[in-house]
Amino acid sequence: MRTAVFEVSLIAVAGGLLGAWIVLRRLAFFAHATGTATFPGLVIADATGFSATVAALAVALAYAGGVERGGRTGRDLGDSATALVLVFALAVGIVLASDVFDSGAAVDRLLFGTAIGLGGEDLWVAALAAGLAVVATVLLGRAWTSAGFDPGAAATSGLPLRPIDLTLLGLVALSAVAALPAVGALLVTSMFVVPAATARLLSSSVPGLLCVSVSLALLQGATGLYVSLWLDVPPGPAIAVVGAALYATVALALAARSPATARPVALETA
Repeated sequence: MRTAVFEVSLIAVAGGLLGAWIVLRRLAFFAHATGTATFPGLVIADATGFSATVAALAVALAYAGGVERGGRTGRDLGDSATALVLVFALAVGIVLASDVFDSGAAVDRLLFGTAIGLGGEDLWVAALAAGLAVVATVLLGRAWTSAGFDPGAAATSGLPLRPIDLTLLGLVALSAVAALPAVGALLVTSMFVVPAATARLLSSSVPGLLCVSVSLALLQGATGLYVSLWLDVPPGPAIAVVGAALYATVALALAARSPATARPVALETA
């Protein structure tokens, strides 16, 4: 459990920071599909003894590259493509796990994560994802903000939009892979989208959104781990339920105050 708390804390840093950009850039479906798309690769890696991290990262980065290329060529890789990826990945993963490799109980661990099966490699990958998320936010935060709020002006100002977008998509893919062992392929976005969406209700500036998002991710992850221990359930569903409860509590509290504050506040770009 101590290892799991360290793991989730590192994921919370990466998930909170990148989650803010995911929400601002409307990449929630992409983040969800990235985690789920790795499921077949995880099944094969688990059955063959190959590195699950390498397999998942290869699939996630390939999907991220496809999204970026499709957006650049004008192809629709939005909701429709995400639905196709989710259905295909889950179907292929389940077929491989049940009929080809007979993975058994490993399916639950791959889909929903584990709190007691984490090791040193998982911590190093999570630490790498957290460190890169911090560095990228410091160096590219203004560029991501400009590209998110006014992509036309960002392009005319000379910003290299393609490398900027590729960096963001790649970091989301890496961080999603880092979260897989603890949260699972099916609920990996619970540490990315949900805290940032909750923080979006409370923040009026981008720096505030980043700080609140990381804080909520830490709270959600730690609480979810102890709920999973108490109820003897996988950590992924517990963390997701805690996040949903936090979001509902904040949304209802704002709605109860006044109709005006029930809507997300406008972010200041300065």
